[in-house]
Amino acid sequence: MEFDVLVVGGGPAGLATAIRLKQVSPETSVCLVEKGSEIGAHTLSGAVLEPRALDELFPDWRDDPPALATPAGDDRFMYLTAKRAFKLPTPPAMNNHGNYVVSLGNVCRWLGAKAEELGVEIYPGFAASDLVVEDGVVKGVVAGVMGITREGEEGPDFQPGMELRATYTVFAEGCRGSLTKRLFEMYDLRKDCQPQTFGIGIKELWEIPKEKHTPGLVWHSTGWPLKSDTYGGSWLYMLGENLVSIGFVVGLDYPNPWLSPFDEFQRFKTHPEVRKFLEGGKRISYGARALNEGGMQSVPRLVFPGGMLVGDTAGFLNVPKIKGTHTAMKSGMVAAEAIAAVIGQEARPEVLESYPEAIRQSWVWDELHSVRNIRPGFSKFGFFGGMAAAALDTYVFRGKAPWTWVHHADHETLKPADKMERIVYPKPDGVLTFDRLSSVFLSNTNHEENQPAHLVLKDPGRWKGVNWDQFRSPESRYCPAAVYEAVGPEAERELKGTPDPEATGEGAQVEAGDAGARLVINAQNCVHCKTCDIKDPTQNIDWRTPEGGGGPNYIGGM
Repeated sequence: MEFDVLVVGGGPAGLATAIRLKQVSPETSVCLVEKGSEIGAHTLSGAVLEPRALDELFPDWRDDPPALATPAGDDRFMYLTAKRAFKLPTPPAMNNHGNYVVSLGNVCRWLGAKAEELGVEIYPGFAASDLVVEDGVVKGVVAGVMGITREGEEGPDFQPGMELRATYTVFAEGCRGSLTKRLFEMYDLRKDCQPQTFGIGIKELWEIPKEKHTPGLVWHSTGWPLKSDTYGGSWLYMLGENLVSIGFVVGLDYPNPWLSPFDEFQRFKTHPEVRKFLEGGKRISYGARALNEGGMQSVPRLVFPGGMLVGDTAGFLNVPKIKGTHTAMKSGMVAAEAIAAVIGQEARPEVLESYPEAIRQSWVWDELHSVRNIRPGFSKFGFFGGMAAAALDTYVFRGKAPWTWVHHADHETLKPADKMERIVYPKPDGVLTFDRLSSVFLSNTNHEENQPAHLVLKDPGRWKGVNWDQFRSPESRYCPAAVYEAVGPEAERELKGTPDPEATGEGAQVEAGDAGARLVINAQNCVHCKTCDIKDPTQNIDWRTPEGGGGPNYIGGM
């Protein structure tokens, strides 16, 4: 199938790209593919939406807003110790006056309907699994391959997929996109930028009694339970009539291999200041997702022959603001306008340099430039030094400091397990705190089991000598979905019975190790957060696109 423009990914950036193209160039044929079972199925965020880009895209959107959009109200920024909470001044970047607490999945469903009204062809459940490249130029993608068995053969329900071709292909795959990773290598797009750095965000959606609910409350915390060598913090947002979005972010440059972001989140909920919001309530959904934290200095080259990168796949998140939807959408809109300016010409440029030039002239670049030193300051100086550096950069230099600090790759930061303090987490109570498997159940995650594994060890022999011997299987702790398990007598003795051998599902595969300690991969549990692909110490885990429609199916409030 041939189109003028193909968009890969149905998140805010991809949908904004498609919509803006049809707004300014209605005759342009636009196709969008999304690996989730529907638009919004894989979309996960806090989320507080700054409507700046949405106002530009649909100035009258408030007349017919997405479901559950709730005007932001009281801002609270807290510092937690183990038992107490102290209210801090709210930094300017975290002032949410005029913003909205939303379900980002619902925002995407709303945008998807608007896109279809404008004539965009949307194909959910179509995973883009390969690139179409001819003479060094991206011509599109292969999407919708189904029915390949675990052995790599054509099964009874085999479908070969389709070549979706376009003059320009826009990649909006979100954080750590699988095809975007290949584009980075193919065109050396990261040559002149800092390494990207990431966090993992883990989220639950709760229903609480109405008398405890304050619509629009925006509550953040830092400090406990994380130690000062680990970047992170929490959010708690109230939306609708009785819904609470609560979550925790841990920077993936943490050094202690015994740390479990999932269990830090569960422990966070036991704090007296947090417990009071949730008691009497019910957890109704769960999810996890990696997010880019590198900011301006980690944005790669955005264009290459035949295509471009937009949104979180390029890294436009504003970390101090704890927001990226507005910048992601604006990047897609800028890309769309650059395409629309040339799509009708006979001699169209293969590399659309006008797009990155326009980004640098937009408010997106100004916003990212002004906060470029906040996140690396915490890596450079630790928690308290980072707070002081952030205050200096914000209130004294006002984002115009005469320096730009650098990042380091997250997979290089782990220290040997025998050199770090072992962390013992309390057992979940099933009321306020929970285990991984019951959490995955609430994410509605499902994969066709008889398909090639989408989580692959590039070199299985590397796991025992590095991941186990040096770090005691950190993937079994940083994965929020019980995908990875170290099993065997040595592992059970060293890890004192954790993880639970009964957690191994029918679709699990033994991937590496020996009789004493071996790694089992339960790929069917994967919630597509991409953390393993990011944090593995030797970059040995490769996350590949599974069949379309697989993975989580987040409900409307997520």
